[in-house]
Amino acid sequence: MDIQATMRDIGHKAKAASAELAFASAEAKRAALEAAADCIETSEAQIIAANGKDMAYGREKGLSDAMMDRLMLDGPRVAAIASGLRAVAAQDDPVGAVLAAWDMPSGLHIERVSTPLGVVGVIYESRPNVTADAGGLCLKSGNAAILRGGSESFHSSAAIHACLVEGLKAAGLPEAAIQLVPTRDRAAVSEMLTMTGSIDVIVPRGGKGLVGLVQREARVPVFAHLEGICHVYVDAAADPDKARAIVMNAKCRRTGICGSAETVLIDQAFYDRHAAPFINDLLAAGVEVRADGLLSELQGTIRARAEDFGVEYLDKIIAAKLVNGVDGAIEHIRRFGSDHTDAIVTEDAAAAKRFFERVDSAIVMHNASTQFADGGEFGMGAEIGIATGKMHARGPVGAAQLTSFKYLVTGEGTIRT
Repeated sequence: MDIQATMRDIGHKAKAASAELAFASAEAKRAALEAAADCIETSEAQIIAANGKDMAYGREKGLSDAMMDRLMLDGPRVAAIASGLRAVAAQDDPVGAVLAAWDMPSGLHIERVSTPLGVVGVIYESRPNVTADAGGLCLKSGNAAILRGGSESFHSSAAIHACLVEGLKAAGLPEAAIQLVPTRDRAAVSEMLTMTGSIDVIVPRGGKGLVGLVQREARVPVFAHLEGICHVYVDAAADPDKARAIVMNAKCRRTGICGSAETVLIDQAFYDRHAAPFINDLLAAGVEVRADGLLSELQGTIRARAEDFGVEYLDKIIAAKLVNGVDGAIEHIRRFGSDHTDAIVTEDAAAAKRFFERVDSAIVMHNASTQFADGGEFGMGAEIGIATGKMHARGPVGAAQLTSFKYLVTGEGTIRT
């Protein structure tokens, strides 16, 4: 395959499709998403069979259990993909919304109106459901999408993409509105990063290596989805039962997602009063606890090294540390966090307020599991990723976050003096 020629052709088709999608009706986009969801449901067997090939490929590559879990599709997960598309379809159309309007003394009427970004390139690893999430959200927001899935999910992504194309065809929208890069060759990624003439923004969704590569080499603007080094801080005023439930869920519900807790911070005052029963819970669940200071004396833990903090494990591993109050937790998060998601467990409203004000992450939580760091759980239907930067989009990137705006200015023969 001539990678340069292939990507040039994909980019040309995407640019043309984006021009048509920019004024596609809300009804047509909704119909395409619903038809794609229907196809996902009726193609469940084919999608799972394709996923079987990817699972075999992943085993050959020696992927970890957590990464294999990210890759795996079964009946409920396929149903969830279809459900996510329907949820996106049911949302209000984000394109054409009047964000603000005002009149000027000059006689001009000015409106700021939401518009699509154009062509969105999405580069992702492992999780094949991102194919549907990213394609569906781009379509809803009037953007053409160029999707480059991970080599591990090659067959699964292709099967899901085929359903998205069926949805586009059923609604009379251009098939090139959602394209999947048809090769595992990493050269395709390098090409995407330089396609300034046809791609308006790149969204990387994956590990630190992928995101770092994109940020270093991209000439196209990037929505950064950096690693999820998520913290749960158990404050002195935490309810012990809530703390146990939240810490366990934040780490163990699914260890391989970006919202999984990677460090638990415990106020020394809480530890003096209650010890740390959730540490024993984690150990009983098979989690390797890399503990600092006094916590390392707990039976079953492993003494933490300095480099064990600030790590996205995406596995059954967690770092644990005692801190001196909420300010100690904030200081640790500022040093080791990735600006993704951080949570405080406390019944003290003042401590929660201080944590909310001073932790500058994209998502900050109080008495809730970090596993809720998900566009679907935020009512967005799905997400294209969690943006950890501060420009344009931040936090879960849904359809509304994939729009920009323009100003519509109306006069009546108005001239400037």
